Amino acid sequence: MINPIKHCAAFHDLSGYGRVSLGVVIPILNTMGIQVSSVPTAVLSTHTAIKGFKFLDLTPQMKEFISHWKTLNFSFDNIYSGFLGSAEQIDIVIDFIEHFRQDNQLVTVDPVMADNGELYASFTPEIIPRMRELVGYADLITPNITEAAFLLEKEIPTDMSNEQIKEWCFKLSELGPKISVITSIPNKKRALTSVAGYHKDMNRFWKVECTYLPAEYPGTGDVFTSVLNGSLMQGDSLPIALERAVQFVSLAIRSTFGYQKSEQEGVFIEKTLASLNSPMNLSTYQLME
Repeated sequence: MINPIKHCAAFHDLSGYGRVSLGVVIPILNTMGIQVSSVPTAVLSTHTAIKGFKFLDLTPQMKEFISHWKTLNFSFDNIYSGFLGSAEQIDIVIDFIEHFRQDNQLVTVDPVMADNGELYASFTPEIIPRMRELVGYADLITPNITEAAFLLEKEIPTDMSNEQIKEWCFKLSELGPKISVITSIPNKKRALTSVAGYHKDMNRFWKVECTYLPAEYPGTGDVFTSVLNGSLMQGDSLPIALERAVQFVSLAIRSTFGYQKSEQEGVFIEKTLASLNSPMNLSTYQLME
């Protein structure tokens, strides 16, 4: 029997405070009509941007979870990994992908390891080649500009031309994925930020721009990738999925920005989830030729 609901296996951490990781992955994908079965990689008191966070590594429990799932013959339309706490967890996810791989499945890897030019506090440089290995198993990857630079062993740019963006997306695709998306691409001349994606099978490059607001909200990368992932699972084309993800993140940021609340809480997705089931606004995606 065909499952009427798409099924996602999500490898992310769970933060007790802050709208990040599973705290946004589950409500976003559920709202988009996708069932989420979670494999928590770690439990944190808060997300890692807050000093003094407490971290519980769930590597042994991940193995036990997956061992149980294998006996139940689960199947997944989507495998989606985000924050992984160690190189050993990368091995666990690779084994999971190899065991549960099936036709017409979307494997999404968000190589969460760095931002603003630096690795996150919980990582050492040894994570980079291991993450490079993991993206080779993916259909879709969504590094931010820092993570893309680390994966490609390039300097982190302060500005990028369309030709540079296309080169980076193409080089990322050579690591294995069919679809390579880069987020947080700077454009200082126009005070914009953008995301860009390359579809290897179609050999096309797409870009979506948005206005930059002077705020740093943790978890927006998780929000973006979750909407993009869900949109592709719903059958949208890559440019439409990029557009939907950018529009949702922009709406969530604008819905949050006007309040005098700590940026560390993340964006108010509670105010914007319903928009995921609304018709999309006029599309502004660009084909980069």
